[in-house]
Order: sequence, then C-alpha cells, then structure tokens
Amino acid sequence: MIRQLSLTWFLSAFLLVHALPAQQAVHATGQKASTAKLSTSDRGDIRSGIYRSPFFGFSYKLPYGWVDRTQEMREDESGKVEDPSKGMVLLAVFERPPQARGETVNSSVVVVAEPASSYPGLKSAAQYFGPLNEVITKQGLKPLNEPYDFPVDARPIVRCDYTGPLGSATMHQSTLAMLARGYVISFTFIGGSDDEVTELLESLSFGKVKSAAPGNR
Repeated sequence: MIRQLSLTWFLSAFLLVHALPAQQAVHATGQKASTAKLSTSDRGDIRSGIYRSPFFGFSYKLPYGWVDRTQEMREDESGKVEDPSKGMVLLAVFERPPQARGETVNSSVVVVAEPASSYPGLKSAAQYFGPLNEVITKQGLKPLNEPYDFPVDARPIVRCDYTGPLGSATMHQSTLAMLARGYVISFTFIGGSDDEVTELLESLSFGKVKSAAPGNR
C-alpha cells in the first residue's frame, strides 16, 4: 500500500485532512509518469513576501500579515520532515495562527506536490479530482461543479470549487491541479467568500513575479 499523505490545511481552528488513497485513485490504464526527483533544495522558499518555486516554475504573493506554517506541516507527529521524493507541502500560509480560535473562516493557501506515479493510470489533472472529491465530501464540503479548465498564465490547470458549513460561517474553497515534472501539484485556496477566494487566486503566477504586498518588502 502506497503511503497515504497527511498533507493538511486548517478549516478555521481545525484541520481538514487531505488524506489521499493513492492506490485507489485512478482506474484508467497508462504508463507511470517520469518523475524528476524532488529534493529539499527544490521545495522553494519565501523571500520579501513572495514564495517562489523554481523547480515547478511558479510564484505566490503572500497576503500581508499572514502566518507561515509550511515547515510545521512538512513534519510528521515525531517532528521528522517528510521525504520530499514521496510528496511535500510546498506552501502553507494562514490568515491567523491555525490554533487561534475564531468565529470566521481562517483563510488559507496550501500548495502540495505529490508524485504522479502514486496514482496508477493518471493521465490528466482532471482525474486527480476523483479521489480528492471523495475525501472532501466526507469532510462536509460540497463540490459546486465538475472539474474545469482554468489556465493560469497559459499553463494548463484544472479547477474545482467547493462550499460547506463551518460553525456559523460558510467556507468557500477552490482547488487547482496541474501535472508538472512527474508530479501532481495542487493549489488549495480557502476563504469566507467567493470574492476572497478569487482574490487569493490572483496572487498565483507562472509568469513575471508579482510585486510583494505593502509591508512585505
């Protein structure tokens, strides 16, 4: 059984577990993708308020004042960092510390890279949403649409949108997925409204790096 990744992001003060049952993911036939091995030096970093991933060729401008919990989410319960060749959290940032309680949705952005070979027969990013939606619906979220093409800076990317109750609030989530260098890259944006999620999405870039937000310079 291929190791299930516990690559998680918080829903307000709680974790929504992104546990991906890899071997049951895709039933189509096909060859495994050739993977360029991801090492710790390829995981990217945050400088001047911008996360950059040269390995996968994208950047993300962090909202001003958000907290970075990327390193913590790369560690297992014993504090050991996950083997990057088996998947890694590339970025995990939150509007407020995940442990801080609040009545509103704790908006967040999480980017994860997983080897496409973990999904036998995976040929397209759209297929990735089959197992992902099974997990998400068990967490009380409802897909609002079928996965659809959502190019970003001319990169072929697939998107699906979700919503669901979170206490007295309503959570909105959009997840984007793409195939690159033998990996599935998922970008998850969580907010308290569609407008907020849209605003978070606009900071993702595969072209010229966008300038940092004021105060993050």
